[in-house]
Amino acid sequence: MNDKKIIDFTQGNPAKLIIRFYIPLFLTSLLQQVYNFVDVLIVGKGLGDSAFASVGNMSSLFFLIVGFSFGLANGFGVLIAQSFGAKKYDELRHRVAGTIQLACVMAILLTTISIIFLPNALRLLRTDKALMANCLRYGYIIFGGLFTSICYNISAAILRALGDSRTPLKAIITSSIINLVLDSLFIFAFGMGVEGAAIATVISQVISSIVCIHRIRQIELLRLRRSDFNNERSVYTTLFANGLPNAFMNSITAIGCMVVQFFINGFGVAYTTAYSACSKYLNLFMNPASTAGNAMSAYASQNYGAREYGRIREGLKVCLSIALVAYLLLGSLMVFAPGFLAGILLDGEEPIRLASQFLPICGVSIIAVDFLFVFRSGVQGMGNPVVPMWSGALEMILRIAVITLLIGKIGIRAAALAEVSAWTGALIVNSVTFCKMLLPKLGGEHELIFLRKKRRVY
Repeated sequence: MNDKKIIDFTQGNPAKLIIRFYIPLFLTSLLQQVYNFVDVLIVGKGLGDSAFASVGNMSSLFFLIVGFSFGLANGFGVLIAQSFGAKKYDELRHRVAGTIQLACVMAILLTTISIIFLPNALRLLRTDKALMANCLRYGYIIFGGLFTSICYNISAAILRALGDSRTPLKAIITSSIINLVLDSLFIFAFGMGVEGAAIATVISQVISSIVCIHRIRQIELLRLRRSDFNNERSVYTTLFANGLPNAFMNSITAIGCMVVQFFINGFGVAYTTAYSACSKYLNLFMNPASTAGNAMSAYASQNYGAREYGRIREGLKVCLSIALVAYLLLGSLMVFAPGFLAGILLDGEEPIRLASQFLPICGVSIIAVDFLFVFRSGVQGMGNPVVPMWSGALEMILRIAVITLLIGKIGIRAAALAEVSAWTGALIVNSVTFCKMLLPKLGGEHELIFLRKKRRVY
């Protein structure tokens, strides 16, 4: 295939291929975080603290739903990548067609459920009555346009499965610029409220989807015929069997984080403020390793489909090396400069003091979640979505258990230990599973190589 944006991970130097794929993927993820930060900053500056709090209050609910769709898309993408790696192009097109059909159904279901249960969900989160009206105005528009987010996640997952990480980057750059321009226009020029920010978000997601879909239509391999959509039930069953565990894993993890937030909120504004700042740093500092995990998923999926098991081991080394470098650089900042980091986002002495207790604990241990991203993605790439799902349940249980037992005794440090225990438990489960899945394959591969050499001798 002559398309330079598509990467065949089954041939060539693993390190060069992964780095080539990783850099645009990392920039995409980093830009999304920066864009989200600036987005809420515009809302806060233009509409005040109440509007800022309303939009922020919606983030956990939005992550719960969008995280589900993102996991579903990644699960579908693993199967598409396996077909691509195995050079089974007819199977690939049928899976892409099935992915499109199932995505449409899920978009309708998730949108309907989100809109119907939004008021009740906000009440369960103990949303202040003063914020409720803005939350509903913002939420109804965001969830009403949920199909745009699902469309982007699905189309980007298809492209990543074929090794194209450049187009999603281009889509995010374009949509981020449009969103920030529309945010400023709607809020400052037109005087719209939080609904202006919501409309800008939906429009920008439409643009990012169009960029990815346009690119998909250019790939000859993905030019679908009507017959490709006439799938047997087994295609849908296989897609769901791989996609739903990934989706549930994200949602279960989100629920565990929401429970921690619930306990933190009970200790007052200083705790909530400090924890919010620490969460932003965790998300930012996890980003390089999380992206290495996404690269490992695409790489392992293609090579698993091609039965190139030795290459999966080489890819693991590369991705773990990226995660280790990220840990040494960013973990050190959290350990040795927690007060400096806290002071960038916070002003009050009490929140800074609390954040300075949280950050070093996570800084020492963040290598656990960095390696977790890589091993878990490797397990998913080799066609086992169930173990990562159960490890997500284990994360939730450990978070809730630790925060419940320790929050009253050691304060915000309990939240840090809850994170560390969740990361460590999930890492053990996924790393052991990865080795159990790969080592027997490598044994068979080495035996095959030995037999081939033996035949040459005779």
